Amino acid sequence: MNQCNSEVKIVGKGNRLRKKSHNFHVKFTKRPMRAKYYFPAVIMIFLLMVAGCKPSRHAYALILHGGAGQITPATLNDSMQHEYTKMLEAARDSGLRVLANGGSSLDAVQKVINILEDCPLFNAGKGACYTYDGKISLDAAIMDGSNLKAGAVAGVSDVKNPITLARRVMTSSPHVMLSGEGASEFARSQGIEMADSAYFYTERQWKAHLRGLDKLHKMGTVGCVALDQYGNIAAGTSTGGITNKRWGRIGDSPIIGAGTYADNKTCGVSCTGTGEYFIRLDVAKDVSSLVDYRKMKLQDAADLAIQKKLAALGGTGGLVSLDKNGNPGISFNTEGMFRAYGNSDGEKFSGMFK
Repeated sequence: MNQCNSEVKIVGKGNRLRKKSHNFHVKFTKRPMRAKYYFPAVIMIFLLMVAGCKPSRHAYALILHGGAGQITPATLNDSMQHEYTKMLEAARDSGLRVLANGGSSLDAVQKVINILEDCPLFNAGKGACYTYDGKISLDAAIMDGSNLKAGAVAGVSDVKNPITLARRVMTSSPHVMLSGEGASEFARSQGIEMADSAYFYTERQWKAHLRGLDKLHKMGTVGCVALDQYGNIAAGTSTGGITNKRWGRIGDSPIIGAGTYADNKTCGVSCTGTGEYFIRLDVAKDVSSLVDYRKMKLQDAADLAIQKKLAALGGTGGLVSLDKNGNPGISFNTEGMFRAYGNSDGEKFSGMFK
């Protein structure tokens, strides 16, 4: 029973009601429900509706790589080590700022890879290696773990930031992968920044082309995986391929499942190495499947994919990954891999050697 001031009193049994003066008086004789419970119930329903409309916030994290290969103190002097470390950490911190400000994992991945593409130290974008014919041929891919959408480009030579174009393929076309001149035509139609061959020239890579060998940067692919505050994972990879590649060769980087993969339920993965082996083993998706079906911890799954499966076929390279809780997984079977990690708890590291 509940009372509040009014000029009417109502007493009811079933559907029979009669009026009296003074106070408002409600009484149910069948299945009594007290009015004092109504307001808390309404508040609870409202809160549940709000919770259903707004995504839950999680801790955020980000991991990146700048390629794997013959990366040792003997091949990198102190000055070069400093330059690589500075760029890895600058790219990482830039991505973390995106996440800290509520940005999406896709935004963070694109931001990080754009920075690495613009840096001539890495084999992607500005620092890409040359093909056998002395040209530039760039590949990139990006994937959204919240809906499994993806975009990729292969064999482009006049797009300043291939990862930006890959994302536009995902968001503004009905396709997953575009290649060559068709990808460039789409880029121009979307207002993507283009670049001529002079932009991509670096003396280091041109000399490597002339020598026909570049051990340090043969596998200098760049990649990033991010987990945002809303629990969404994204992964991206960008590369210039391998020095003096021929016949329009395409590696694993732009192939979804081989060099790039993301799924909110499991993890995000970006790979680097001898692409032909990563393609055969579908390495990025394999790591996700090991986490999903075999319930393996991410680090164990990464090690199984790289240290055992890839190595058994004679493949070399590595990967970086994040699980759905932001825990990192890093594995490589080369002498070194450029890498950096950070999260919302302030944990950070970077490295290049074993």
